[in-house]
Amino acid sequence: MFGLNLQRSIDLDEQYYSLEDYQSNVPRWCPGCGDNAILASVQRLCRDEQLPPEKTVFVSGIGCSSRFPHYMNTYGFHGLHGRALPIAQGVKIRRPDLQVFVNMGDGDCCSIGTAHWIHAIRYNMDIVAMVHDNEIYGLTKMQVSPTSRQGLKTNTTPTGAYMKALNILTATLGVTNASFVANAAEWIPDLLHDIIREAFHHKGFSFVRIVQRCPHYLPNLYDPLVTDPNKALILTHENGLQISETLTKTYKNQEEHDPSDLNRAREIAQMDDVVPVGILYRNESIECYDTLRKARRVFTAELRKEALEQEFDKFAIDPLVSEAVASEEAS
Repeated sequence: MFGLNLQRSIDLDEQYYSLEDYQSNVPRWCPGCGDNAILASVQRLCRDEQLPPEKTVFVSGIGCSSRFPHYMNTYGFHGLHGRALPIAQGVKIRRPDLQVFVNMGDGDCCSIGTAHWIHAIRYNMDIVAMVHDNEIYGLTKMQVSPTSRQGLKTNTTPTGAYMKALNILTATLGVTNASFVANAAEWIPDLLHDIIREAFHHKGFSFVRIVQRCPHYLPNLYDPLVTDPNKALILTHENGLQISETLTKTYKNQEEHDPSDLNRAREIAQMDDVVPVGILYRNESIECYDTLRKARRVFTAELRKEALEQEFDKFAIDPLVSEAVASEEAS
């Protein structure tokens, strides 16, 4: 009836995770904050990939973006400022069976967390790292960021930022063992989701810089990019992104870029008249530190319990010793 083939049956998994299964607390970000779009894309990825919440971990540092784990109904670790990456690496190397994601702000990653950022690239562990780049410290009320543009007036640079902004993409592409580098814009949700999906499927350290609006402190900063589609350079390739016809009609400024071409990736990253959107570089052949240091011994639930019991036994109270001590004190 109604054109349906009743002879076909739909096989559903016993456990199917819906979008709601990954949603936790109501986000407290400002209305219009780009973090909301990033959260929606990540939750959609988890649903599409059917990631078990108990096998998924989100780690963050400090900042507006770092409230991310609070809004994911998975395991989460809200760490110290700039320390999200070493925490995530510790989780991954001890529990390689977990899917580990990291969310950081531009200050969290590129200022206090710079050393960890550089070495995370070099270690190339199988982690997805997302940097929410709004070019300002939002949580601490509009302080200058490493990615703030020269001349930007903030509470800490009232006459304007003195230095040119740090280019996150060129810096990442210049580090030994960089294996996946991408750039996204949160106001193009379809491409944002596709880029994060490609990062998730990459074996190694997937670094995604996301251009993200701060409607409270820099409400008009990205207006030229949002209102003029030609300001975005969409990177397409058979081994990269392939965009829909609908998006092609809007974003006509495209380049067929082979993500294995590191030199061209660096050239694209240096562009300042357009924002590249897509996968700049991908190299599947670089070894992962977590694979090189893979534990030879499989830590089963029984072994973990045994280890815990051994630790607890160190603090156990021997009744005979306690009785002797009590008798001695009484006398």
